[in-house]
Amino acid sequence: MIDQKNIKDLKSNDQSINQYESTNEPINQYHIAVLLNEAIEALNIKEAGVYVDCTFGGGGHSKEILKHIGVSGKLIVFDQDEEARKNLPNDDRVIFVPQNFRYLQRFLRLHKYAKVDGVLADLGVSSHQFDTAERGFSTRFDGALDMRMDSRQTNTAATVLNSFTELQLHKMFEKYGEVTNAKTLAKIIVEQRLIKPFATINTFKQSISAVVKGNPNKYLAQVFQALRIEVNEEMKVLEEMLEQTKAVLNKDGRVAIITFHSLEDRIVKNFFKNGSVEEQEADDVYGTRVENPFSIVTKKPIVATAYEQKLNPRSRSAKLRIAQKK
Repeated sequence: MIDQKNIKDLKSNDQSINQYESTNEPINQYHIAVLLNEAIEALNIKEAGVYVDCTFGGGGHSKEILKHIGVSGKLIVFDQDEEARKNLPNDDRVIFVPQNFRYLQRFLRLHKYAKVDGVLADLGVSSHQFDTAERGFSTRFDGALDMRMDSRQTNTAATVLNSFTELQLHKMFEKYGEVTNAKTLAKIIVEQRLIKPFATINTFKQSISAVVKGNPNKYLAQVFQALRIEVNEEMKVLEEMLEQTKAVLNKDGRVAIITFHSLEDRIVKNFFKNGSVEEQEADDVYGTRVENPFSIVTKKPIVATAYEQKLNPRSRSAKLRIAQKK
C-alpha cells in the first residue's frame, strides 16, 4: 500500500528512470510510459489479479504490470488507435480491446470479467500520435486537420472548425484551451472559413496568425488542445469511464489515473473526493449524502521526479491520483 513515505522513496530513488538504466532494453520510442513505477506501485498488484490498462499505447505500463502478475493473472488492455495493436506482447494473459475505454464495463462483461482488481489510465496523446504528421495532432507539421484518436470516427478538427457556430467555437477554446482571446479567435475563424473551408494545419495557422497572442507556440498548443479534446470528447469519455469503475472494481481494488492538464485533473480529483462526477446533494430530510465508494490513497497527486522530467519532458505536467474501492 502506498503511503507518503513510499512516495518519498519512489521520488528519491528515481525508480521511474532507473527502469531504463537497469536493463539493456531500448526505450520504447512509440511512447515513454510516464510515472511508470509509481503507477505500478499504485495498483497494489496481486499475483492472480485481473487488471485493466485503459490506454495501452506503446505498452509500457502493461509490460510492467505483466511482470507483477502470475500465470493465472489477466490484463485487459484498451486502445482505440489501431496503431497500438502493433505493440501487443505475445502473451496469453493479455486481452486486447480495440475500443475507447468509455466502453470499459461493456467489454469487460463481453470477456467474462464482471470485476477487476485495478484500473489504470494514462490520459492524453501518445508521443507517437504527436510525432505522426498525418494524424494532425501537432503544430510542428503540416497535414490534414484530423486529430482523431480513433480513425473510425467521422468527426475531425476540420469538421469542428468548419461547422461549429461562433459561440460554440468561443466556448470550446475558452473552456478546453483556456485561450485568452477565445471570442476574437472564434470570430476570425468564422470569417476565414467563408473565404475557404479549413483543411490543413498550415492554412489554419496562417488564417489565425493576426490574432495570436503572446508566445505563438504556447498559444497554438492551447488552440490545438481545445480542438483535440472536442474531437475526441475527452472530458465526457473520462467521466463515463470513472463512473464505471464503481461497478467493475473489486473491494480494495485500485484506480490510478495519470492526467496532463487541469481540466482532467479536476475531474479525477472531484470524482475520488465525492464518488461521482456529478455534484452530490444532501438528502433534504436527513441532510446526508450518498456514501463515497472510494477512499483516497494519496491526498496530493504524485508528480514526476526532476530526473524523469529531464529524460521525458512530457512528464512535467503529469499528475497521478489513486483511489481504492471500499
